[in-house]
Amino acid sequence: MAIPRKSDKADFDAAHAPFAVVEPAVETTHGYRKLAILGGTPAFEETLHVGRPNVGNRKRLQERIDTMLDERWFTNNGPMVREFEQRLVDFLGVKHCITTCNGTTALMLAIRGLDLGGEVIVPSFTFVATAHALQWQETRPVFCDIDPATHNLDPREVERHITPRTTGIIGVHLWGRPCDTGALEEIARRRKLKLLFDASHAFACSHRGRQVGHFGNAEVFSFHATKFVNAFEGGAIATDDDELAQKLRLMRNFGFSGYDTVEHLGMNAKMPEVCAAMGLTCLENIDYFVAVNRRNHFAYRSQLADLPGLRIMKYDERQQCNYQYAIVEIDPCECPLTRDELLKVLHAERVLARRYFHPSCHRMEPYRSYYPMAGLSLPETERLSQRVLALPTGTAVSHRDIELVASVIRSAVRDAGHVKHALRNMGEAPAEAGCLAIPSMPPSC
Repeated sequence: MAIPRKSDKADFDAAHAPFAVVEPAVETTHGYRKLAILGGTPAFEETLHVGRPNVGNRKRLQERIDTMLDERWFTNNGPMVREFEQRLVDFLGVKHCITTCNGTTALMLAIRGLDLGGEVIVPSFTFVATAHALQWQETRPVFCDIDPATHNLDPREVERHITPRTTGIIGVHLWGRPCDTGALEEIARRRKLKLLFDASHAFACSHRGRQVGHFGNAEVFSFHATKFVNAFEGGAIATDDDELAQKLRLMRNFGFSGYDTVEHLGMNAKMPEVCAAMGLTCLENIDYFVAVNRRNHFAYRSQLADLPGLRIMKYDERQQCNYQYAIVEIDPCECPLTRDELLKVLHAERVLARRYFHPSCHRMEPYRSYYPMAGLSLPETERLSQRVLALPTGTAVSHRDIELVASVIRSAVRDAGHVKHALRNMGEAPAEAGCLAIPSMPPSC
């Protein structure tokens, strides 16, 4: 990985270094912070977001943009796009990396390039773009349940969903924790299926000693603004398949193979130069991003370790991790507050924690209308979608911010009775999740 420039390191140390905790001037009750939902002052003056972009060295980014402007080459496979692709190839250790204008388009190209059709097995517990990329091309996403321990596709469930119409499997490396690639590759090989991975969360992560990007027929990355490495907006497909790579390069540029020769059905999926400039800048600062995320991850684990029913998702320290997501799983049988109740508490404090992934894909349109009974075979997906909360992290979140978020959560749990009463009076108390593994189906089902 690249070493951060000294100027970046100095800026980071000044802005984010841990320091002694000084309690803010916020009202407290019985020694604890008085929560905003109970009439206290919000913990944050400005909203704290889950996914504020990583920026890197602004001076270096501006130099690249100035070069682009001077050369007047803004798109159409320019020098920065070519450099970005080569840097990705070198970093991932793959033969080919084809950049695109965004991650969803990369998924669509990979699906078309692999000739996937009919039915493709995919998790419902993922961002809806994974399913949309299939349905948009009139390929049916067959929603499959997940392993409750990993939140990724359960290979045993994948086997159960294979039919004569199945052409492929799409696994999602959720939270940057890779799927059971060995089991999925064995199934794909034995059943003669194509295997694609949505690696949008997993750039700079490794599995079984290899960088994510090497598994299956191809792996798709997102460089959206909220991702670990961002290119303002962008995506890429990594593969070791020469024939597939050549096809993808044609497809992303209308099928052109030369100045006026079209050889393949294609679309406009090219990455602009300015996006590549941002991508290159982020790559140069990747160790810095990892260091911040890792520090934030362990800060949350330390601050929230003793709370009942709250489990901070852990990473495999034997592998490379980007630590991009701070995920809490809340067990309503042990925690005195449900996930949705805690979410309302945090929102009142101007902490925009997110429910990931809620609702899951099969409960969104058009899927809940197309496949109304899908939830019956997704008990773990249904359960987890009621429990998972993403907390703010990244380079825009300081050590002090995490201490404040944690203090809010601790106060809410310790004063759960008053919180529930306040939510009921506000008419905002969510339905009790209880200990049911499978919530009731929505009215449309």
